[in-house]
Amino acid sequence: MLAVCERQRRLFGVLAWALFAAVLPAPAWAESVTVHIDQAQLLKVPDRVATVVIGNPMIADATLQSGGILVVTGKGYGATNLMALDRDGRVILSDSVQVLGPSGPDLVVIYKGDARESYSCAPQCQPRTTLGDSTAYFNGTLAQTGSRSAQSHAGGGGSAAR
Repeated sequence: MLAVCERQRRLFGVLAWALFAAVLPAPAWAESVTVHIDQAQLLKVPDRVATVVIGNPMIADATLQSGGILVVTGKGYGATNLMALDRDGRVILSDSVQVLGPSGPDLVVIYKGDARESYSCAPQCQPRTTLGDSTAYFNGTLAQTGSRSAQSHAGGGGSAAR
């Protein structure tokens, strides 16, 4: 009889803990973080977060700032996961990150057969480097941007008083 009472008490304890865990509030964290490619989004995370891990850094990047601010940047199309750990390596947050294509009222996409070109049109249209554009267009736009950047650094990057 004593053994039956002991088993019932243990079962009651297990059920009580299961019920308690079921009604605990979930962490204050979105079901999924959505960010557009080449854009950043700020998220508030608990101050005790010490490390942030991104499953696929080719899709997204995350940088932890002081004050519990997490900067998530879309780098490539697709989905990956994000985990935030405390100093003891315990997972505080675990969620998915969805990176969507570019958007906005100034984005114009032109299709020439199967070749794609993207432009930022605000107010005049200028080429923009966007993943998914045709290789020749993408590389040409990227080369111009890189050349311009190199020229600005070679010249000192600013105006000098003479």
